[in-house]
Amino acid sequence: MKPVSIVGPSDAGKTTLVERLTELLADRGPVATVKHLRCPPDIDTAGTDTARHREAGATETYGIQGDGTWFATGTDRTLGDTLDDLAPDYEYVLVEGYSDTALPAIALGGREHAGEALLSASSADSVDLEAAVQAIEGVDPYETLTALIARAAESEQAEYAGAIATFTGRVRAKNGPDDARTESLEFERYDEIAAERVETIREELTDREGVFEVLVNHRTGVVEAGADVVYVVVLAGHRAEAFRAVEDTIDRVKDEVPLFKKEVTVEDDFWAHER
Repeated sequence: MKPVSIVGPSDAGKTTLVERLTELLADRGPVATVKHLRCPPDIDTAGTDTARHREAGATETYGIQGDGTWFATGTDRTLGDTLDDLAPDYEYVLVEGYSDTALPAIALGGREHAGEALLSASSADSVDLEAAVQAIEGVDPYETLTALIARAAESEQAEYAGAIATFTGRVRAKNGPDDARTESLEFERYDEIAAERVETIREELTDREGVFEVLVNHRTGVVEAGADVVYVVVLAGHRAEAFRAVEDTIDRVKDEVPLFKKEVTVEDDFWAHER
């Protein structure tokens, strides 16, 4: 799933741009939308922003209030919770608002945002829609561990597998009690080379006896402390083969894939390779 945030002031046409992009993307795959609500909406009322999302072709739409509750029930629902739920079923998710999140963003009206800048424009009417769609297609997929495990379990060789082993790498907030707290990590990579090397690692490990599937997902961009940054999932005949392949996969990803890490602490920021 490719998630993109549309950010901007209230008069910049965020909902209009979500509508236009939804109509274009729905021809390519299923689209969901998320609206950051400033006040409780009228549910299923014609003309409201969420209703406009659905009329444009969004299969599923969430409205999340500023206090982090979902308007339909009042229960807690974060943007992360929502993306995790949508990831297995949708090709695209357009998020209206949330300029403080690290999602790739299309910015209107000069709005600052925390995520990668895909493109910017003064208003929805001045956005090059073809360029916007191309930029969205280039966004890294948003993967969840649950979705990767489900994909591994669907392997044609799953009937021979007795184990699924996983590894989750997280952004560590502190190395020790006296260290400065890490607020986030930022990852950059050489896209084509990185993809080729990950695929080589996968192919070489799945050539092993008893290893049927190896899946890897490493996030790029800004990842906040405590968040997941890399997943490895291995489907194998036995647990020993699965555990060994997981360890070898993550070791090789760290050693062979051109990923560059910038650490942002409460005191400083620096690129790890420069230290």
